[in-house]
Amino acid sequence: MEFEKKLKVTETNIPGLLVFDLPVHGDNRGWFKENWQKAKMTALGLPADIQWPIPLEESERSEADLRHPMLKDAKPMAPRRTLVTGANGQLGRAIRDYVQAHGLEGFEFTDIDEFDFSDPAAYAQIDWSLYGAIINAGAYTAVDKAQTPEGRTAAWKANAQGPALLAKTAIEHNLTLVHISSDYVFDGVTEVHDEDEAFAPLGVYGQAKAAGDIAVAMAPKHYILRSSWVIGDGHNFVKTMIALSDRVANPDEALEQVTVVDDQIGRLTFTQDMARAIFCLLDREAPYGTYDLTSSGDSVSWAVIAREVFAQANGNGQAVKPISTKEYFANATAPVSPRPTYSTLDLAKIEETGFEPSDWRDELHAYVAAARKGE
Repeated sequence: MEFEKKLKVTETNIPGLLVFDLPVHGDNRGWFKENWQKAKMTALGLPADIQWPIPLEESERSEADLRHPMLKDAKPMAPRRTLVTGANGQLGRAIRDYVQAHGLEGFEFTDIDEFDFSDPAAYAQIDWSLYGAIINAGAYTAVDKAQTPEGRTAAWKANAQGPALLAKTAIEHNLTLVHISSDYVFDGVTEVHDEDEAFAPLGVYGQAKAAGDIAVAMAPKHYILRSSWVIGDGHNFVKTMIALSDRVANPDEALEQVTVVDDQIGRLTFTQDMARAIFCLLDREAPYGTYDLTSSGDSVSWAVIAREVFAQANGNGQAVKPISTKEYFANATAPVSPRPTYSTLDLAKIEETGFEPSDWRDELHAYVAAARKGE
């Protein structure tokens, strides 16, 4: 069966305005339309040479057109904003540094004193229609305190309820939600963890983080970055080791040796790498989902990292004495959270996006050198 719609022209009551009904052809294969047939259209009255664009002085314009600014003078719409929570933490500071270094606009930084994202009532104070993304850098990270009654409540509020409220908001307002996870969502039995491993948290902190991950994953547009052993601008393991190395090197101190656990294995994650990865995923519009993210390099124990710090800080790496986790906490009087034995995360998925994590040893040496200079 064949179908045919002929080319025809209709004159209007507006001088010079012709309406062309374009030919449409069809058969059992489908339909197609012919937009241009010069010979036939000019024969029906279409001018052979149409002068375009029409000079403004020859055009008819309305009063609204005359008052409207030229395109070159029009002010473009501002991009939708990005809200960064936990802005005063180690990662929050790194994100702020990245934004400032790259001259990015439209970012708003907030912390719990301004916007408590675990409080349902706090969300009404924000006009979410102005935003396109949320980067959640806030969390409760006191792993051992999370084992106490008051710590358990605080951990679940910040690490589970807060992310669930952010996810709900992201769904309602079509926002992209970036959230930070932890190796503590795993039991640490597997030597290397990929993004598909089932959750098996050992302690309260890990349980709350796992619950937060599940909630965030409900948002269609989400990135979950799972990290371990985070080091940035703030209180952390490396700064503690530098201070202890200084004490060992000080002849007025009685400290000769420092015990550090050697049966927990993993890699450091530097916050500047985390910030780079976040913007890599956002800028390249990588597929939504969960990505493991640490610095690259070999997997080692905390004791090995401590020796590296001591050796660079004061040349006294021999002062670090390896000890088991069980021995280290043998005399603890406060609750202690169980730790994953293996915390190494598989970086293959995020590397497929084009992101290249830095080697943790290179980053550690730069970090200690900067700390010694007071930077």
